[in-house]
Amino acid sequence: MNPYEVEHNIKVSPRSSRPRRRPSMSSFFNQLSQCETSTSTTDPNWHHNNPHAVPTPVDVAASYRLLQDQFLTLRTNDPSSTTAPLLDLLISSITSQIDSPPTTISGCSQAYLDTIDRIPRSSLKADETCPICGEKFLDDQYCLVVVLPCHQTHKFDLECVGPWLRLNGTCPLDRKKVGDGEERGKEAERERERMRRGVEGLGFGADGEERKKEEEERRKRDEDEESDGDDGMYA
Repeated sequence: MNPYEVEHNIKVSPRSSRPRRRPSMSSFFNQLSQCETSTSTTDPNWHHNNPHAVPTPVDVAASYRLLQDQFLTLRTNDPSSTTAPLLDLLISSITSQIDSPPTTISGCSQAYLDTIDRIPRSSLKADETCPICGEKFLDDQYCLVVVLPCHQTHKFDLECVGPWLRLNGTCPLDRKKVGDGEERGKEAERERERMRRGVEGLGFGADGEERKKEEEERRKRDEDEESDGDDGMYA
């Protein structure tokens, strides 16, 4: 207590001696914004600088790597934590996604996360903890706890589960699909197919090259026929 608090008999609630384990995810969300496209979000107010952008495998892999870094930090800070088995599974899953990054991100949109069910602080029990970071919910004065629709006991700090949901769209505990991620993934695939067809129509790609070759052969035949006709007129 400082002298002012002592003089005025101000009681300060004791602070937890254990620092918060959750690392900052600002870099993750900055990277994720590079992978978002006009078709990968359901937020009508969201606009990409390039509405026709398609995320590259490098960008997607970088997003997964930053999420993995978060879980590795949690795992390293407290190796004996009860969350270690789950963190090991999540880290292993992300490793495979980094090695073979998906062509599209089929996670939940931010609009979905904004509407997911919150649990009032008064409804939380003193011993309830986040399955990812292991901290007691009530140790955080401003905790923001959500429950996933797959099961009423699957409660998480939104700060912990949010990044996972944004990339994967599944519950970390049972891997059931949640939110709008599946539809976002399908729409992104449809956009990729439209772009592929457009590029091939311009004469690029396997089908485009074939059509270009056929067009050249047809033009050559037409020129030969015209040449034969001219020769017949002056024979």
